[in-house]
Amino acid sequence: MKRLAILLAVMVLVPPAASFVSASETARTFIEGAEAYRNGDWPQAIAAFESIAVQGVDNGQLYYNLGNAYLKNDDIGRAILWYERALKHIPDDPDLRFNYDYALTLTKDEGGAQTSPLLQILFFWKFQLSPASVRWLAVMLNAALWIGLTILAVRRKPLLRPTVVLLALAAILFSATAVFNYVELSRIRHAVILPAEVAVRSGFADSATQLFLLHAGTKVRVERESDTHVMVRYTAEKIGWVKKADVGII
Repeated sequence: MKRLAILLAVMVLVPPAASFVSASETARTFIEGAEAYRNGDWPQAIAAFESIAVQGVDNGQLYYNLGNAYLKNDDIGRAILWYERALKHIPDDPDLRFNYDYALTLTKDEGGAQTSPLLQILFFWKFQLSPASVRWLAVMLNAALWIGLTILAVRRKPLLRPTVVLLALAAILFSATAVFNYVELSRIRHAVILPAEVAVRSGFADSATQLFLLHAGTKVRVERESDTHVMVRYTAEKIGWVKKADVGII
């Protein structure tokens, strides 16, 4: 199991309004979950860790441990759901990445191409680099650009102009990508299929036309919601309705 230092994070991330007693109870619940995990009692570990998450503790290590417990419990859908949630907090964690990639090998559906293949080729850096990497590159390129502009203004060397122009183009490109990633993260939602198999239909009723099937662990894009159903997009052509209980919003 992931390092038990998460206990400190769990205690720190208890909502500010919570009392010391609540923090102690949260820590105790985590210890119980960790002990259950070590003993191979996956359902008890899941119950303990999930109860902490329900309290409002938003922590990547906690989510990672939940994903591990669900994976051990042979619940691929929920394992990938919690790994996806953990990736929002600790996207570069090597252990998380390894387990997440392994869990993906257990799914039945291929990754849905929700973005045009042409766009993936033209804007390859967006799909190859993590949002955090894009942000850092945008910051560094902008810093290099201002340094280059300062040197150009002081020394007035024409030979520097092509380099400054290239830096400006790269800075604009990565800055725009960083902004797009932020908007996408805040406005575009994704979900994970939870049951072993789900029929995606043309409407809400069970008698509605079955369009296609999806399986546990498949990641989809959320297009619309009702009180009971969610419209999901698997690929550009495959869109339909599933019951809200059959998906977990990331």
